Amino acid sequence: MISLADVYHVLEATIPLYVAMILAYMSVKWWKLFTLEQCSGINKFVAKFSIPLLSFHVISTTNPYQMNLKLMLSDSLQKLLALLLLALFTKLSSRGNLDWVITGLSLSTLPNTLILGIPLLKAMYGHEATALLSQIVVLQSLIWYNLLLFLYEFRAAGAVSVTPSLEATGQSVAPQGAQLKEGEETRATTTRKLKTKQILTTVGRKLISNPNTYASLVGLIWAFIDFRWRPDLPVIVNKSISILSDGGLGMAMFSIGLFMASQTRIIACGTWMAALAMGTKFLVGPALMAISSLAVGLRSTLFKVAVLQAALPQGIVPFVFAKEYNVHPSILSTGVIFGLLIAIPIALAYYSLLAL
Repeated sequence: MISLADVYHVLEATIPLYVAMILAYMSVKWWKLFTLEQCSGINKFVAKFSIPLLSFHVISTTNPYQMNLKLMLSDSLQKLLALLLLALFTKLSSRGNLDWVITGLSLSTLPNTLILGIPLLKAMYGHEATALLSQIVVLQSLIWYNLLLFLYEFRAAGAVSVTPSLEATGQSVAPQGAQLKEGEETRATTTRKLKTKQILTTVGRKLISNPNTYASLVGLIWAFIDFRWRPDLPVIVNKSISILSDGGLGMAMFSIGLFMASQTRIIACGTWMAALAMGTKFLVGPALMAISSLAVGLRSTLFKVAVLQAALPQGIVPFVFAKEYNVHPSILSTGVIFGLLIAIPIALAYYSLLAL
């Protein structure tokens, strides 16, 4: 059973995040210390420096030789199910665009495991849960954050315009009569192919130049080296990384506070959308994880840890990406702020339910 001391340790991990957010809010709303351009610059610093170095630190300090493959498979299956449902939802509804797929994926499948989840689940299930959560964080940083970046870049590159030449379509003269329709179809097909190729090329270039891509890859390589041969990372390198990565989540919360201050109201996305976001996070996410976990054969503590981590509030990092690409940051900021506030009672409710 969770003691009051355990609850206090969870509060120790979360309250400093609210301190950073409140200070940022007051610095803009009351003290007028930052302009909108400066706030955008702070968020860019977090996206391009703090988060990549934080990802490197998390990935490089987790043993890749001791990963629980069933848990990794369950986590991946949950996200794939979420993508499938979101794609179906956008196709059948009036909100049929990639923005809602990206936002829904961030809400339902990317929990705040690093700050809140580790102390909370450690209190519930001991040190085993801490090791399992670290593995989920690695998978999240290595694959799913980079997938998010891919989707954001794909969305940004979607306005690429391609006009194929006559040579590209295989036509040397203007078609006549019955050939006109065939020529138009050929031209349209070629245009789609060229546009898709150009979009993917553009997205690929952007991802190659993104620091988070390099940080994830280098972190994984170093983890394989470190846990095999145990070399010491030079102190200068280690401190250079830690001095920026240690403040990554705090700076991300600071960025949320700056964003809140620039809005006309605290619940920037509206009450109905906030309620929908909370329902997606705390009901849909855990339900999909339960289905995925049962499908791959997770049982006992493994099953409970998998479901409970999915019931944690939305992660902070997806908001930083949403703000950087301007894709529904109001929804994700609301998800972080109010999700953290109600996280403990919801986690306790799931804990009690899973204990039955």
